[in-house]
Amino acid sequence: MGNQGCASRAAAPTEGADGAAGGQASGPPPPLQAFVTVAHPVTTHHQKPAMWSCPLNGTGGEDQLPCQHVQRALSALSLLYLLVGVPLGLGYNALLLLVNLHDPGGMTMPDVYFANMAAAGLVLGALAPAHLLGPGAASWAVWDAGSEVHVTLLVLFNVAALVTLYSTALLALDCYIERALPRTYMSSVYNTRHVCGFVWGGALLTGFSSLLFYICSHVAARLAECSQVRHTEAADAIMLLSGYLVPVLAVLYALVLLTRIRKEDTPLDRDAGQPDPSAHRLLVATVCAQFGLWTPHYLTLLGRTVLAARGRPADGHHLGALLLAKDLSRFLAFASSAVVPLLYRHMDRNFPGKLRRLRKKLQRGHQSCSLDEAGTQPAMA
Repeated sequence: MGNQGCASRAAAPTEGADGAAGGQASGPPPPLQAFVTVAHPVTTHHQKPAMWSCPLNGTGGEDQLPCQHVQRALSALSLLYLLVGVPLGLGYNALLLLVNLHDPGGMTMPDVYFANMAAAGLVLGALAPAHLLGPGAASWAVWDAGSEVHVTLLVLFNVAALVTLYSTALLALDCYIERALPRTYMSSVYNTRHVCGFVWGGALLTGFSSLLFYICSHVAARLAECSQVRHTEAADAIMLLSGYLVPVLAVLYALVLLTRIRKEDTPLDRDAGQPDPSAHRLLVATVCAQFGLWTPHYLTLLGRTVLAARGRPADGHHLGALLLAKDLSRFLAFASSAVVPLLYRHMDRNFPGKLRRLRKKLQRGHQSCSLDEAGTQPAMA
């Protein structure tokens, strides 16, 4: 009897725990709970999914061979970008900013937007190693972080994404305004600088609204105010609407207007002279590169948002495919920070002259410093 009593008393806490777990499982689970846990690996301590993920319910057979080949290829690309693309992007973005900012009077309206994109590219380049080497980035992750660090990196990434695409869309719109109304100051350098300031402010405000959803997804159990805004799909929907759909519509509208006005010959065009063909080619190349590299990222956000709205959890195979698409699209988004300054370097006809003036200025400064040192040495003797 004594042993049975001890056994019953020892089994009581287990039964209570099982009952609590059953009570939790009886309620309707949040949509895509498993996918959110894997896609945002900040609260899971016992399992870290790889960045280049294969189907989660696979058995290691021949069906996983293509996935493993894709995994190795993407891991090699991520390492190549980390070793080559990140330094190249940081160097060219810094050079673009330095060349344009050392002579503010020589900047044109497109130069201001490209400088703004270069600043966002520096942020993306600084974040790339953290995403490629951080937790959940790959099986060879070299550092770990808590949820606060993950959320901070994610919000900074969203802010840089907003600044990049909005700067591209506004560049296209202002190019049309400058082409259609060449003698007005609507697209002047002064106004463009203020517009770029508003772009950063709006990106920070949008990032703050997304930050609330990301934070509440981790502390909903402790704060009653977060019980209704705990799903990160809402933050993805905000980024999809404000960060992609709006600039896409704006840039399409601007390109259509530019195409139409290039076919027409107006008195304003004859007074202003022929437009620079290289500037138009640079605009088209920048728009295609930016939106071509960022569209896969926002398509993955759209897929996650649609699945969450339907309340259909993804199985292991589809979950692995979604994670693979998510990480590939994130890689392409980071690559945009190195592609656009290279386009500006090779397609902007004013850049070589600006670079030569910067070199001459630096050489004169170095020579003046040498002369000053040579003049002080005899005086000291």
